Amino acid sequence: MQGSYRLLGAVAALAILVGGTAAAQEDPAALQACVACHGANGISVGPEIPNLAGQRAHYMKKQLKAFRAGERDSAIMGAIAGQLDDATIDALAAYFGDLPGVEEPETSVLPPALAETRVTFPTDYAESFTYYMTRDFPKIRQIRRYFANAPAALAAKKGEAMPDGAYFLVEVSQAKEDEHGDLVTGAEGQLAPDGIIFYLAMETGEDWGAEIPEILRNGDWNYAIFGKELEPKIDNNQALCLACHKPHKADNYLFSLEDLQGTLAE
Repeated sequence: MQGSYRLLGAVAALAILVGGTAAAQEDPAALQACVACHGANGISVGPEIPNLAGQRAHYMKKQLKAFRAGERDSAIMGAIAGQLDDATIDALAAYFGDLPGVEEPETSVLPPALAETRVTFPTDYAESFTYYMTRDFPKIRQIRRYFANAPAALAAKKGEAMPDGAYFLVEVSQAKEDEHGDLVTGAEGQLAPDGIIFYLAMETGEDWGAEIPEILRNGDWNYAIFGKELEPKIDNNQALCLACHKPHKADNYLFSLEDLQGTLAE
């Protein structure tokens, strides 16, 4: 409940802090996007995300503009900052810069629309989904196998928008290591899997994105992470997934649409 009050207060405060700047007044969703990770009072929702409360406004302006220009490398921040104009950046920096910082470790509550997901695990995916590719990620020692359900595969084949019920699932496996800790590879250089560690999922449904701020919204897609026990990760922040996929609107918010289409064409 306290997190909800903070969010409402922050959104209401935007009308005051923008100082009459039309560009910022027309884009209150920008503040909601920041709140999703950095908290309504500038206190982040997790220890891996920096607090913005009390940061120098000049510093924040400089960093946001660097993300926007691609001078700082971050898929998430680049996607968000790329939608902000100078006036909105100035307003956000002023708002968070005026907030009091905290001395003791503290976290904010995630907005419900970003903390909760409607995606459930498809236990029959191995039999009913279309497998379409495998990608190796040696830097993080992972192997990922990609699957799409029938509605998603049909839409991809026809070059149409993804319908309600389209579902994509990624199996994430740990890459196998030898006794020296080096990655084990096959005859063609591919990594060898050493067991599934979690799953990534995205599904679209009618009005599933209605409560997500427009600056983050990916149509009606929802995202989820499932552990080996097939239970959803309860502290997953959908804002991180939404921000990464946002720039791929032309491809139905998918990173691998062309790969799926290529497999279906074979």
